[in-house]
Amino acid sequence: MAGKVIAITGANGGLGRALAQFFAEGGEQVVLLGRKLDKVQEVAAAIGGNAFAVACDVGKPESVTAAFKTIADKYGKLDVLINNAAIFHPFLIEEATDEQILAPVLANLAGPILCARSAIPLMSRGGHIINVSSESVTVPLPHLTVYQATKAGLENFSEHLQRELESKGIRVTVVRAGQMMGPGMSLEMEPQAARRFHMESMKRGLNLAKRGITMYPSTMPVFRMLVDLAPDLQVGTVVLMARAQAEEKAE
Repeated sequence: MAGKVIAITGANGGLGRALAQFFAEGGEQVVLLGRKLDKVQEVAAAIGGNAFAVACDVGKPESVTAAFKTIADKYGKLDVLINNAAIFHPFLIEEATDEQILAPVLANLAGPILCARSAIPLMSRGGHIINVSSESVTVPLPHLTVYQATKAGLENFSEHLQRELESKGIRVTVVRAGQMMGPGMSLEMEPQAARRFHMESMKRGLNLAKRGITMYPSTMPVFRMLVDLAPDLQVGTVVLMARAQAEEKAE
């Protein structure tokens, strides 16, 4: 079997889908993980022979365990885990439902922890866990308190997991990403919530329209570099920032 075995959560769309296609085209064996099997199967079919779809709800321990057993049965190993799946919904804590609070905690923080737990036994020296975080950990975007807390927790988890796995030769890296877009991107936000989000952002001095957006393909070389790290190199945190859009000159 040629190529590395790379598992990517949240691979049915957005950055996860872009990564799956990129690595599959590069000759790696890519496992697309997503909550709805039919959706990841559709993506895997579009990508081609190096892509394999597996149903996995990262917030449910039994689903994660079953998914990684499937990976073990098919490949016998795992070289790279990219924890990309996340829930992003702006809301105010005082107005939040139980689901709005618990869903992102499970998907954004518990999910990567559960996936790492199942992935580690399949990895040998040189294995790599890449956790996708968010610029909102340091940028004061509004109405994202739970999202920001889960991503900050993911970064802290990554730092300590690296220490835990040092003796096994397994690396852990955080990719803290800014605004991105591309094919398959889906950002579900109610119109009223979107308006409040943008208005409060402006109050905080954040003009989202001018902050810049990175296209998914632009980030692929960074992930390629991480997957291909030399054995004697460790990268803790990579920060990807979209370049601000230049002001148009008046004629």
